[in-house]
Amino acid sequence: MDDNGTQPHENREYRVEELASAAGIPVRTLRFYRERRLLPPPRRDGRIAWYSEEHLGRLRTIAALLERGHTLGGISELIAAWEKGRTLDGVAELLGLEGALTTPWSDETPVRLTPQELADYFGEEVSADSLTASLEIGYIAVDGEHVVHISRRLLDASAALVREGVPLSAVLAAGRVVREHVDAMADLFAHVIRDHVLGSPEDLPPGGAQRIADTLDRLRPLAKNVVDAEMSLAMDRRMRAEADAWLQLAPPPMDTEPAPMAPHNGGD
Repeated sequence: MDDNGTQPHENREYRVEELASAAGIPVRTLRFYRERRLLPPPRRDGRIAWYSEEHLGRLRTIAALLERGHTLGGISELIAAWEKGRTLDGVAELLGLEGALTTPWSDETPVRLTPQELADYFGEEVSADSLTASLEIGYIAVDGEHVVHISRRLLDASAALVREGVPLSAVLAAGRVVREHVDAMADLFAHVIRDHVLGSPEDLPPGGAQRIADTLDRLRPLAKNVVDAEMSLAMDRRMRAEADAWLQLAPPPMDTEPAPMAPHNGGD
């Protein structure tokens, strides 16, 4: 665990609220999955339940299977068959994709903060409205007396914008719009992967899971590079337009006559 109370990525453990936030589901849905035994039991430390990357991967697999039209009952049967080692047509290969489908595309580190530590980041900009907006966007989740921010990079970037004079309300309003646009981009990439890489699970050939896993490993940096390049090019275009518009508002230079030059005498 580092100085901020977060676990290294490969050994990360989550409380229930953190796991739900990382998986993008409500806590009540996570508890429902646990009651349906779709998740393995958590590690217990006294009264605290700790969940691992395996649990997060399982939640993402469930989400992927639901997206493909599987029911919770069918998913429960698939998982039960897989865990008991029974051989069913397509089960091993389908759930063998769990690692490939659920390997995180991000390497974001959540940050656990006290209310005072959060106030230290944003000072007087922290308000009930800003906290509500952050919760609605999904930037933060409440865990007892603490707040968990989903990403240190987003937290640091938001705080830097506020220090530069951008109101926190404007940062959050922009974040809400950015979230909508990046969700649309992620949806586009996901559809391309589904249609041209994953195909149909019923048609998965022997060894197909490994081929898909290898392809996804190669695609992860490509997707990030495409978005980064397009964003950088778009900012170039937009800021040139903003600079042109700003310069047009600048007052024209004043017309002044040059001062007459003193006559030059050839000698003293």
